[in-house]
Amino acid sequence: MSDHDNFGSFFSGFLFGGIAGAVVALLLAPQSGEETRKLVKEKSIELSNKATHYADEVFTQTEKTVGEVATKTTEFIDTTIQKASEVSEKGQVILESKKEKAPAPKKKTKAE
Repeated sequence: MSDHDNFGSFFSGFLFGGIAGAVVALLLAPQSGEETRKLVKEKSIELSNKATHYADEVFTQTEKTVGEVATKTTEFIDTTIQKASEVSEKGQVILESKKEKAPAPKKKTKAE
């Protein structure tokens, strides 16, 4: 779970860092308005592509994790069912053995 949290933190930091870097570059660059607009367009496309790439990675990682959880859950359920069946069988054997060893019930007499 920690790896997922680290990836989310990295992604957020990357996104905010990219935006901050683009703003600083625009404010400090001595360019004409047309050049600045062109630069903004290029940087926004670049940032959009990177965001799409990381979103795809997040989706892929999430899909993988869901698959792993489903597999482990299925294995756990199968193991639990198997153990419950074994316990039930042992319980039946013990019950039958106790029935065989138990004395026969006494017949009631008229005095009782």
